[in-house]
Amino acid sequence: MTRLNRNHLTILPLSERRHKMSVVDVYALDAKTPPNENEHLRVVAERIAQARRRGKPVIWMMGAHVMRRGNSRFIIDLMERGILTHLATNGACAIHDFELAHIGATLEDVEDYIKDGKFGNWEETGRYLNAAITQGYRDKIGFGEAVGRLIETGGGYQLPIPFPHRDISMFAAAYRLGIPFTVHKGIGYDITEQHPSADYAAIGWTTGEDFLRFAYSISQLEGGVFLNLGSAVMGPEVYLKSLSMARNIAAQRGEEIRHFTTANFDLINFPNFQEEGQPTDAHYYHRPKKTILIRTVKDGGESYHISGDFSVTVPQLYRLIIATLP
Repeated sequence: MTRLNRNHLTILPLSERRHKMSVVDVYALDAKTPPNENEHLRVVAERIAQARRRGKPVIWMMGAHVMRRGNSRFIIDLMERGILTHLATNGACAIHDFELAHIGATLEDVEDYIKDGKFGNWEETGRYLNAAITQGYRDKIGFGEAVGRLIETGGGYQLPIPFPHRDISMFAAAYRLGIPFTVHKGIGYDITEQHPSADYAAIGWTTGEDFLRFAYSISQLEGGVFLNLGSAVMGPEVYLKSLSMARNIAAQRGEEIRHFTTANFDLINFPNFQEEGQPTDAHYYHRPKKTILIRTVKDGGESYHISGDFSVTVPQLYRLIIATLP
């Protein structure tokens, strides 16, 4: 069967790309941001603090838009303070994190570059990230760990890869601190798969390894907190399968994973987020609501929905958490 030959692509350097985000758009920890009046935000912060005081996990699942709204330093600080015990995301977040650390800019203009096929066809992003994943496959480590190792160590390749903005890399911080940061993706979801150097077997194996690492963290969730920020499909689906496997094994041991807190952060507002509704209701099919806020916490857990822009809700959550610390 005929297929497209990636070797025919024109691949351009990142120096020729225009960017919509740079390091100046990343919040400082003391930056002033608008308040969020959601009463549940304070409760979520308290549940997070309680979980960590008891040695229970706090798992942070997010889409790429969370970091694109300038929140990297808040997330890194929560890792450094021992608040976040596992982070999980998609391939796009890894790409943005890499590009910010490498060149101090990211977020290309898709509408402009798709017109003539420039979109996604960039050398450094494809070359270096794919090299990291291929080496990660050889070393039998996960996708996220491979990305973190690349940024934290400079890659260890023949020519050192500069990362002048490593300090705002969440992946580098997680690698340095020994905190799991898993990447959950599919082939063709991200621009790195366009590059001729992409090894699809390596990508599949390393993201599969990350799925099992994430599932292990979910198996420890009793008494902990799971947060899903801005992931409409990947987050709830990976969480759902992981929880099912974890409960399956726990049941064989006479144990339960039922008493935990979930929180969903989204631009979408659900006035009645704890009511599943009817199949005629469009919100009935929204996976974060159905899976994270209702079905998986029906028998002992609690859930909260926080609506608002991530440039407001994440900084506010960060400050509320910090305020609970001794």
